[in-house]
Amino acid sequence: MLKILIAVDGSELSLDGVHHALTLVRQGLQATMVLANVQEPATLYELVTTRDPDLIAAASLEAGEHLMAPARALLEAAGVPYETDVGVGDVAHTLVDMIERSGCDMVVIGAKGQGAITSALLGSVSQEVAHASPVPVTIVKHAEVLEAVDSDVAEDAEA
Repeated sequence: MLKILIAVDGSELSLDGVHHALTLVRQGLQATMVLANVQEPATLYELVTTRDPDLIAAASLEAGEHLMAPARALLEAAGVPYETDVGVGDVAHTLVDMIERSGCDMVVIGAKGQGAITSALLGSVSQEVAHASPVPVTIVKHAEVLEAVDSDVAEDAEA
């Protein structure tokens, strides 16, 4: 059975990846999911004022779990088995570490849709992951998901 890592940051665009993976499962793909969230490292101010690294780590874990709640709800409603993973660090590199650590066979990540110029100047997490990942990466654009959901609804209405 395939193991698919889905990058989730709490945004509607990241849920596109979950919807895409669920579409694949509805079409017969046998898979389990790993919902992955990456938190930014603590700032120097947070480190100095808190002085408790365990408290900062717990807050990061709690924030990551909270941001994954909508994705968990979608997978639970569909009856798809999953696990969660929250990391701290540079998003793209941490996601690649998560892919390797969890033994995933593929990655699904939502695109931010920054456009070619912005993406070239600032970089793109999805592009970085696609470049560094040891497994295939599917980058889901927002419009593709809407079309797939609309066609699923139309097929259900016809049946």
